[in-house]
Amino acid sequence: MPNSVASFIICAILGFGIGFAGFEIAGKDDVASTDAPTETAVNTESNEDNTPAEDSSNEEAKQPTTESVTSANSEILNTKGCLSCHSVSSLNLEGGATGPDLSKAFTEVEGKHGKPLNEFLKEPTSAVMSTVIGGNPLTDEEIQQVVDALQEASK
Repeated sequence: MPNSVASFIICAILGFGIGFAGFEIAGKDDVASTDAPTETAVNTESNEDNTPAEDSSNEEAKQPTTESVTSANSEILNTKGCLSCHSVSSLNLEGGATGPDLSKAFTEVEGKHGKPLNEFLKEPTSAVMSTVIGGNPLTDEEIQQVVDALQEASK
């Protein structure tokens, strides 16, 4: 009996280690393909002296579109490898199926893990996320970007 418990523990540790290494390698491939930040060009009309036209269509052009805001906020989820395991269907971000969809994480993490999302990202209470974030900790700025993206996703 003790040998089978020890064997189970060793196999579990090896399995998690190999799985984590696989996701790390897959995550680095995703990050490498998206090193350049995505920018959305704003097309403004102008008159002959190259000053912007003062009509209502120009005012609309000055406002960032929801798509560009979503893209800017969600970029952190891709660059930090969140989408290796998670998807965010409310932002139309397809990712891995290993972890849960993060569309409602902003509102549900505190009830599920006993601390607000920003605190959870600093010190996760789940074993899997502790391992993932422990191997690749987030800066305070990155945590805020993730929180902002997931807050947007929850709307």
